[in-house]
Amino acid sequence: MAKIDWYLDFVDFKHKPKDEIVCLFYFEPHKSLTKKEAIGRIASESSVGTWTTLPSMPYERIKKLAAKAFKLYGNFVEVSYPLELWEKGSIPQLFSGIAGNIMGMKGVKNLRLVDVQFPRSYLKYFKGSYYGRDAPKRIFKKKGKKKIITSTVIKPKLGYTSKEHAELALEIYRGGIDCVKDDENLTDQSFNRFKERVRRVAKARDKAEKETGEIKDAFINVTAPTLKQLEERIKFVHDHGFNYFMIDVVLSGFTAVQTACELARDYKMAIHGHRAMHATFTRNKKHGISMWALAKTFRIMGVDQLHVGTVLGKLEGKKEEVLANRDALYAKKLKPIKGIRLAQDFYHIKPSLPVASGGLHPGLLPKLFDIYGIDEMVIQVGGGVLGHPKGVFAGARAVVQAIEAWKEGIKLEEYAKSHKELREALKKWGHLRPV
Repeated sequence: MAKIDWYLDFVDFKHKPKDEIVCLFYFEPHKSLTKKEAIGRIASESSVGTWTTLPSMPYERIKKLAAKAFKLYGNFVEVSYPLELWEKGSIPQLFSGIAGNIMGMKGVKNLRLVDVQFPRSYLKYFKGSYYGRDAPKRIFKKKGKKKIITSTVIKPKLGYTSKEHAELALEIYRGGIDCVKDDENLTDQSFNRFKERVRRVAKARDKAEKETGEIKDAFINVTAPTLKQLEERIKFVHDHGFNYFMIDVVLSGFTAVQTACELARDYKMAIHGHRAMHATFTRNKKHGISMWALAKTFRIMGVDQLHVGTVLGKLEGKKEEVLANRDALYAKKLKPIKGIRLAQDFYHIKPSLPVASGGLHPGLLPKLFDIYGIDEMVIQVGGGVLGHPKGVFAGARAVVQAIEAWKEGIKLEEYAKSHKELREALKKWGHLRPV
């Protein structure tokens, strides 16, 4: 019988990648296939293969472009891809291969893209972020170690008018918080129009800066239905004096994010990346894409800061996962961990800042900072500010006081004795971890 398929041509355990993109996959083969047959399908379908032999193709040229499943251990496989397969500087085209049709193959019961290793020759087509890790110092003029950017999302996430939104922003600014933030689904609704919100928050920012002598900013959501509208919204935010804009990076898609990153550089702005919808394909540990693979990717594209979890808050994420996300954004080099991540040197790509958000309040902050263990990061406290029993201003003060206590190495309960806002916050929430 004639040879029907050529999947095993894509398996080569003697192959040693040189200047290639390497992906780490977790896989479970279909019950009718061996592991070797399954990984051949993964490498084939993500590069130049198809389900049957093609007698008329230019075999030698195609063979040079073929991916190779070269390392197999347990249910993990490493696959290498020649750089010629990929358009220079295009993340959408890259993921069309390494996380495209292969995710729907019947040859695998489950398939998860665990990590991507980018060689220097691929990274050179990306500029990374404009500010990255330097945002606390360059934008907010924060000095010394432990430079924390504080932000508060206006809660509830929808329902306020632009006037009410800005009034809350002013109180939050006055209380000592650096930034206010739109939530992921606040864009341009009838009750809170985008342009009106930008104008009013800009006025609140200016007033707060004059009153406090502190630099204030906002993570205003520019997520839009078209690239044209996205570009217009970014320009509008820039023209009103903000150093930041926010975009829902997963919902908007790679093309929109790459466009936003180019504009951010042109305008010398920082990007706050919200990861809404990521759990649709990152939460299943057997199938989809890992969050740290996405974090690395958004970092090289140029996102300055990205939500990655808290361990302590209301959103799912184990400590080792959150720290893997942190490292994907913040580390200069990553050492390999078998079955978890590949080695990575980021070369010229700046570190980005991890954002901890979701169910935080003052009582959790010292523990959060100890878990993260880094000098620069962003925290986002929404309900933990607006839910303060003495009001929004007091809620902001309580967050600032909790950070002060942590920096000075004083326990919160002790610091609270002379700081009434923190005392009231601890009375309400204590060290509660929301579920």
